[in-house]
Amino acid sequence: MGIYSERILPHVIDHACSIGSIMKLRQKLIPMASGNVLEVGMGSGVNLQFYNPEAVGCVFGLEPSSGMRRKAQQNLSTSPVPVEWLDLPGEQIPLDDNSVDTVVLTFTLCTIPDWRKALQQMWRVLKPGGRLLFCEHGQSPDQKVAIWQNRVTPAWKKIAGGCHLNRPIDTCIRGEGFEIEKLENLYIRNAPKIAGYIYFGVARKPE
Repeated sequence: MGIYSERILPHVIDHACSIGSIMKLRQKLIPMASGNVLEVGMGSGVNLQFYNPEAVGCVFGLEPSSGMRRKAQQNLSTSPVPVEWLDLPGEQIPLDDNSVDTVVLTFTLCTIPDWRKALQQMWRVLKPGGRLLFCEHGQSPDQKVAIWQNRVTPAWKKIAGGCHLNRPIDTCIRGEGFEIEKLENLYIRNAPKIAGYIYFGVARKPE
């Protein structure tokens, strides 16, 4: 990995994904997690503060970036729940079938190169009846915004760690067998619309 990817980009991504309106969404989503949790793309561990230690046994934090894992040390030191790092990409989850109760995805699915394989892996490790909690940005239903998302994404992903602005998150999740039980869509205030259309919800692996 280059200096930009390992030393600069983690700080940029962490700042962009920790603004006030995004933190409010995280604070709303993460307390819904329970049991053994797999957080895909844990990043700097910004979600850790919101886990309920009375409901969560352990969090498996999947994060392939060593730069992000270094940046997470402070959040790890104050985590209310036990954390075990898994330093592999989302397409390679080193956990047993049907072994976790909750999967958490926050601003991650936009970046995973093979998102289909990653979701298939999440399905594999999630117990029947287990939940996928997600808060992601993606394709806007506004045609004018979507056109610009498609135009900008090829250049954007080169400077933003592979981030795609134009993935239809709900379609991606449903396409790999999950049943979406709750879905909210909104634009983040004070953010460019091409990067600020949010998919917030809960999906379940059928029993």
